[in-house]
Amino acid sequence: MTRQAFMARLREGLRGLPPSAQADIVADYETHFNEGESAGRSEADVAAALGDPGRLARELRAEAGLKRWEEERSPSAGASAIFAVLGLGALDILVLLPILMGVGGAIFGIGVAVIAVFFAGGVVFAAGPFTGMPGGPAAALLAGLGLMTGATSAGAVLAIVSIGLVNALVWYGRLHYRLLKPALESQNLGGV
Repeated sequence: MTRQAFMARLREGLRGLPPSAQADIVADYETHFNEGESAGRSEADVAAALGDPGRLARELRAEAGLKRWEEERSPSAGASAIFAVLGLGALDILVLLPILMGVGGAIFGIGVAVIAVFFAGGVVFAAGPFTGMPGGPAAALLAGLGLMTGATSAGAVLAIVSIGLVNALVWYGRLHYRLLKPALESQNLGGV
């Protein structure tokens, strides 16, 4: 593979990253080619030693997504981290995607139920004293407050569980990357 083809595939794989991050990564790999050529190696040898540019781009995107999650802790950063980790490999997608879809669906369903219970509690709190509920107006007020506080507590626990799951996925991504990194470094040391 030529330098131009390698860099084109790397740039293509890095699309979506911030332009400054893309520029830094491209400059780093340009340096690898420059050093390889100054050592008398051909472009094809340097490209082969660096590995598959698509795989490198996926790993670099995963690392960027994981760093963003650690810095921001926002839902979009969490989604970015999840998709970055899933992008590391087809086997991961085959194994993790069904699990994540099930867990994500359960979290979404529980979240919808929490919101529904909260609003039901609001209705009981607001309308209960006027509808002749058993126990009288005080029981209706307390039942409505109980439903709303229970839903709020369940929502807080759901948020904590969701953050924990994203952190576990980030941990898995880092572990995956650490396992791949020695193999990639030995490939690079042997070739560049």
